[in-house]
Amino acid sequence: MGGEYRITGDKYPRMRRTGGRRRIVLAVVASAAALALVSWGTLQLIHVFSGGAKASAAGGAADCDRKAERAAAARKAKPLPKPGQIKVNILNATPRGGLAKKTADELKKRGFAIGEVGNATKAHDKKVKGIGLLLGAPAATDTTLPVLGTQLPGAEHQTDARKNGEVDLIIGTRFKDLAKKEDADKALAALAKPEPAPEPSGKNC
Repeated sequence: MGGEYRITGDKYPRMRRTGGRRRIVLAVVASAAALALVSWGTLQLIHVFSGGAKASAAGGAADCDRKAERAAAARKAKPLPKPGQIKVNILNATPRGGLAKKTADELKKRGFAIGEVGNATKAHDKKVKGIGLLLGAPAATDTTLPVLGTQLPGAEHQTDARKNGEVDLIIGTRFKDLAKKEDADKALAALAKPEPAPEPSGKNC
């Protein structure tokens, strides 16, 4: 080397890398930390998946229990009243005359007890746009109304605040006639003996 600074003699100073050992130590520490993090993450994943499987199994068991309860409830059909136990008021809400009496006569032949026969009240007169409206107490929702509904399929079912067991058949503007007797009898038989609900499948449970 020239200039002001010269190295004399036959021995030269050795240049050492002072940061090499430090980098090795840091690399070892980083590797240990990474290994610890991977191990911890693996344990967490195992815990999550095992817990999720248990939760899924528990949820599946609960679903099966609910399905079984619904199936049992479906098999316990409520006893339905016979036509003779149902008192029907036939009310005509259309401008066509004679429909109430004609319908009452036919329902009487089919075994229903007949109550009032006449025109609909102001609340329903000319306001029933469908084929008819079956109206009864809340308790009639799944007993009396479905039985009467076999005679007039497609009629709307509603409830009101009445306390007695009578039901109203209000004839609507699209009414043509009651269901054919043989069809009504089949519908009534099917209503009285519903098909049992299928048992929950073991594969789904």
